[in-house]
Amino acid sequence: MSTNIKCRKISKGKTTGSAIVTKDSISFLGGVDPKTGIVIDKKHELYNQCITDKILIIPSGKGSTVGSYVIYQMAKNNTAPKAIICQNAEPIISIGALISKIPMVDNPDGDIVNIISDDDNITVDADEALITIN
Repeated sequence: MSTNIKCRKISKGKTTGSAIVTKDSISFLGGVDPKTGIVIDKKHELYNQCITDKILIIPSGKGSTVGSYVIYQMAKNNTAPKAIICQNAEPIISIGALISKIPMVDNPDGDIVNIISDDDNITVDADEALITIN
């Protein structure tokens, strides 16, 4: 039985994949290696884990505006997440998702970082403003 969660569209698109969840905000500039998709911030909960081809679930982003370009660089390197779900999106990650054509949503109906677990199969349908836990 699947669970649907309403949300807000940030960047269009629809994709399905495996979730990777963190309760820590993430900075792409200096926090994620754009060549490998591995979290390199030693203080981050996801340190040494790969976010490539995952549905990245985060409370928010943080850091420099250059983080938007790092997300774009990851998309060009095929190391980007398949989609991003943010509890509360901020401009850095939103712009990165938009210019990289990565589906992104925020403002879900519920505390998404506690509702979804690592490796859950998730569908992000930004066009319909819907997250589905399959």
